[in-house]
Amino acid sequence: MFNNFANLWEALRTGRVRILWLVLGALLLVSALPIGLYHRQVLQLSQEKLVDTERIQQTEITRSLAQEVQFFEANVSQQLVSQRQILALTGLINNVEDPIAEPKVTRLLEDFVDSNRNTFVYLTAVGKSGKGTSASQGNFRAEQDPFVAKALQRAFVHSMQSTKFRSDPLALAPDNRPAFVIAVPLKDSNDVFTGMLAAVVSLDPILQRLKDASVRGRTVFVVDHSGHIVAHPETKSFVPGADLRGTSELVKQVSGLPQDLRSTENVRFTEAGSKRPIEMVGTYSTLPDVNWAVIAQRRLDKAREDAGVTELNRQALAFVSVVVIIAILFGYFFAVGISGPIRGLAASTRAISRGEFHQRSAVRGASEISELAENFNKMAGDIEEYIERLKEAAEENRELFIGSIRMLAAAIDEKDPYTRGHSGRVAKYSMLIGQELGLAAPELDKLRIAALLHDVGKIGVEDRVLKKPGSLTPEEFELMKQHTIKGANIMRPVSQLKEMLPGIELHHEHIDGRGYPYGLQGPQIPLMARIIGVADTLDAMTTNRPYQSAMDIEYALNRIKALAGAKFDPVIVTALESTITNGKLRLSAVEVQV
Repeated sequence: MFNNFANLWEALRTGRVRILWLVLGALLLVSALPIGLYHRQVLQLSQEKLVDTERIQQTEITRSLAQEVQFFEANVSQQLVSQRQILALTGLINNVEDPIAEPKVTRLLEDFVDSNRNTFVYLTAVGKSGKGTSASQGNFRAEQDPFVAKALQRAFVHSMQSTKFRSDPLALAPDNRPAFVIAVPLKDSNDVFTGMLAAVVSLDPILQRLKDASVRGRTVFVVDHSGHIVAHPETKSFVPGADLRGTSELVKQVSGLPQDLRSTENVRFTEAGSKRPIEMVGTYSTLPDVNWAVIAQRRLDKAREDAGVTELNRQALAFVSVVVIIAILFGYFFAVGISGPIRGLAASTRAISRGEFHQRSAVRGASEISELAENFNKMAGDIEEYIERLKEAAEENRELFIGSIRMLAAAIDEKDPYTRGHSGRVAKYSMLIGQELGLAAPELDKLRIAALLHDVGKIGVEDRVLKKPGSLTPEEFELMKQHTIKGANIMRPVSQLKEMLPGIELHHEHIDGRGYPYGLQGPQIPLMARIIGVADTLDAMTTNRPYQSAMDIEYALNRIKALAGAKFDPVIVTALESTITNGKLRLSAVEVQV
């Protein structure tokens, strides 16, 4: 064993240690992993316990509040029925709208409102015609609130049908106080309808209980069976009557329950957050008698923070961090022996991927890595030599390809002595325009080849038409116009010329759609074809032709500018003018080589 340690020390000293020893040394320092896994398991159990505790608390809160809400509604209904009995005992129930009885009815209503100021905001008694008297707190006027007025109208219709009425939740101005309208019919001793007794009931007592229960990140509120807010502790953001089904998964679930179901259930769900979904735990208790439900919900992260789970997690993380730092300090001395040579190999690999095939890696480190570096350097040398041969072959092929294109263009031009050198000049003018437009080198290369071959289709045009000294007849011009399509068809089988076909086939298209062969307009014409079209016209106008003498370049430019927007692209014409103005394009009697 002593000999083994001696050999290991010697290997470390010489820098040729086997990678196996380094890996074993690193594995010994992974002692922090079990601690981390243990902490994760404990934290998970704590969080599950926390969720269970929160569910129990929410269940107690929602059930208790559901009983209070139900008692509140029943008490309000009973008070309204008692007030109706008082009207009957005083003999006023048959004539609440009688002007003579109105003062007595008003006094009874006012006494009732004054004795129930925390609950009743407004109380009215009306006869069969819908007229009567009322009493209210402060300056509240039911007729000034359209929602309250509409609810009272619906209450009157229900009362005429001898049924009790309770409205949907309402928000009373100006501070969105939660309320609802409740009404009972008035009947005489013969059970004949004589009017209605209705009240606007404030839910302030319930709202205060909701605020008291909404602590430490927990929110408790009441909704109806349709998912609309009845009362919410945050009255500014959650107005009574607002629909929460689209924003709360829990409310959406409650609204889908049967109306006669009395149930209390815990639900774990997520809500959309600004950056990521928020985990929530919630509970609902339904009140089928009033078609309402009490809902309590809380964010899990807030619950963890209040329960100290966050602090526990922070302390455990700090402990694990200390262990990891110690492991890193010890592991560094082992890692240096392997990471240094590997970084060198990685740097050399990146250099070769960038095309720097002369890069070599230093031969050092563990024996396996040293052997890998030696093989890598040999491979890099072989690759460098092979790439050089490929570059030479590619350059030769490219020159051969370009030379073939030039010879083909020259052969086309030789068919007509008037067009000798035409393709080369069009290619030169097109390149200058393309450079002025800021085209990239690959695009300029494609443009040059397309310009050289733009008239290749004239091979298929009869000499009697191509070399005719005078003007062409309409039939002859139709034959001449076919050279664009013929040229594209000739070059189409050559896959390397696929991207050049638009310049060959469409360079006689006009911006206004009057060109040929397809009558394309504006942006439908590729940029390559628009450039070649301008360059082709410039050369045709500045060289001798059977039908015209060569024009001066300034005159030709003015003629082209006059056709900008109709035949030519104004942007291309502007670029041509700029090349001429800057002296980049000059006419020469010498044939242009491109």
